[in-house]
Amino acid sequence: MRWTIEEIRTFLDVMDTGTVSGAAARSNLSKSVVSKRIADLEAALGAALFQRHAGRISPTESAEELALRLRPALAEMNDAVESAAWGMAGLRGSLAIAAPMSFGIGHLGPVIADFARQHPDLAVTLDYDDRVIDLVRGRFDVAVRIGQLRDSGLITRKLCEDPRVIVASPDYIVRRGVPESLDDLPTHPSIGYLNVQAAGVWQFLGDDGTVTGVPMQSRVSANNGEAMRDMAVAGLGIALLPMFVAHEALRKGQLVRVAGKLKPTPLPISVVWPPVKPMPMKLRAIVDHLAGAFSERSPWLT
Repeated sequence: MRWTIEEIRTFLDVMDTGTVSGAAARSNLSKSVVSKRIADLEAALGAALFQRHAGRISPTESAEELALRLRPALAEMNDAVESAAWGMAGLRGSLAIAAPMSFGIGHLGPVIADFARQHPDLAVTLDYDDRVIDLVRGRFDVAVRIGQLRDSGLITRKLCEDPRVIVASPDYIVRRGVPESLDDLPTHPSIGYLNVQAAGVWQFLGDDGTVTGVPMQSRVSANNGEAMRDMAVAGLGIALLPMFVAHEALRKGQLVRVAGKLKPTPLPISVVWPPVKPMPMKLRAIVDHLAGAFSERSPWLT
C-alpha cells in the first residue's frame, strides 16, 4: 500500500468542504489534481471513499471512519514537525484562532495583534464567529469560548469570569418601569439570544449559592451580543448581557442597569484546544499570552 501525505490532506479537504471544487479552492489546486489524488488514494487503499452520481459525491462509510482517525493523526504529525523546527528558530508556521465576534472585536483583537508582533515569523489567522465551531474540522489550533463549556474532549484553561447585567434604555424605564424581583422579570419583554438553546431561561445565584432559572419570552432575538445591545438601546425590552458587551453603553448612559439586587450567573471566559501531545510551542505560547492578557480582573471591569 503506497499513499502520500498530499493525498491524505486532499482527502480531508474533500471531506471537510463536501465537494471537489471546495477542496480545490481551499488548497489552491485544480479540480483535476484533487480528483486524481482521491482516485490514487482509493487505488492504494483498495476501497471506494466516495460515491459518485450525476456530478455529485458523497462519502462512504469507510471514508467517514478513515477521516475520523486521520484528522487527529495529521494534526499531531504537523504539530510534531513544527515543534521540532521551532525549537531552534522560534515560532514559525501558522496559528489559527477562533473567537466569538463581540468579544473578539471589542477586546481580543489588540491582544492577538500584540502576540503577532512578538512572533513575526508566525502566520496568524483570526476567525470571528458566535457559533461554536468544531476546531478539528475547521482546522483551528485554539479557540476562545464564552459561557459554560460542554464536555467536548477539548483541553480547557479558564481565563476569567465576566459578570452579566440586566439592562434597559432610559426611555424603556420611563414607559415600562423597572423589574425588581425574579417574579417581575417575566412581565417585561426581553431580548433573546439565538446561539444558546437555553438562553430563554435566565439564571440567577441565590445567597446560598443555589441557581434559579426564570423563563423569559422574547419578541425580538438576535445571534450576536452587540445586536442585542442595540435592540436594548432602542427600547425594545430588557436584556441580559455580558458586561464586556454592555459596559460602554452603560458608561454613555445609553443603557441603565436594572434589578441590581439580582445576581445573574457569571460567564466563564476560557481558551480551549484539541488534546495534542507534546503540546506545540505555538499553542503553549498563545495560551499563556491570553492568560496574561485576561487575568482574573478583566480589562473592561477596571
